[in-house]
Amino acid sequence: MSRSVLVAGSANLDFVVRASHVPAPGETVLGRGFACFPGGKGANQAVAAARAGTAPVRMLLALGRDAHAAALEASLTEAGVQLHVVRDGAEPTGCAFICVSDTAENAITVAPGANNALRDEHLPALDGVSHLLLQLETPIDTVTAYARRARAAGVSVVLNAAPARPLPAELLDAVDLLVVNESELAAIAGTADGVEAALARIAVPTVIVTLGSNGCLARHEGAVIRLGAFPVRAVDTTAAGDTFCGVLVAALSRGDGLRPALRRASAAAALACTRAGAQASIPQANEIDTLLAQDSATIPA
Repeated sequence: MSRSVLVAGSANLDFVVRASHVPAPGETVLGRGFACFPGGKGANQAVAAARAGTAPVRMLLALGRDAHAAALEASLTEAGVQLHVVRDGAEPTGCAFICVSDTAENAITVAPGANNALRDEHLPALDGVSHLLLQLETPIDTVTAYARRARAAGVSVVLNAAPARPLPAELLDAVDLLVVNESELAAIAGTADGVEAALARIAVPTVIVTLGSNGCLARHEGAVIRLGAFPVRAVDTTAAGDTFCGVLVAALSRGDGLRPALRRASAAAALACTRAGAQASIPQANEIDTLLAQDSATIPA
């Protein structure tokens, strides 16, 4: 049986300004450049999964009836993602406003727009789907409904719990694999006492914590897996986490074990940091293979 990945989530057009540093509250910073990139956590993850080349990828998304929608549809289609589009005439296509600093850090503000139009009834048939990948840039009630329907259908539910927020128990109860960074983990667990203490408070079967330049950590079947990061010269960390999620789920859908899937996802995320933009930074499968084959990975900007 064909095993495919279904991503249900957000799509935004990213408006990006580069500056010496991310402005503090009340501060104005002069930027050096401006560009638009297709983005949104859901769309980024769908592109990453499709470019990984290991499983067919579909995406459920909501777009406005405006010019911004065309760029997002084109980027997803070019990556090989099959689209299930909900068209909202009342709200514009989602947008994100991003400042990227010289140290590759970023600050992001999202205007969800049409992303808020996704509803329970929009979830397509799950026949042949091995993994449903979700995020939190769409309504939490909708995310919960999708997770519960997928769990009931025997589909593995993967939640990237970003942006950070507390989660309802009924959502966590329907999740098989949770992917978070340290701040997202603390928000869900309700504790800032460290990664291990937070993990002990989350009952999801598998939890993966991304640690930036320190790699990642996974708790799976009672064991802890730790992987270091691939060393790179970072230019822009936008979509690195999304790249990690998409490539991870694509590898799992192919049947890879968790450790090799984590290694592949980590390599892809590292490559994404070496390029500007969201979907524009996501690597192709052959690029990931090349990095994995290197004994010592140092990728020039």
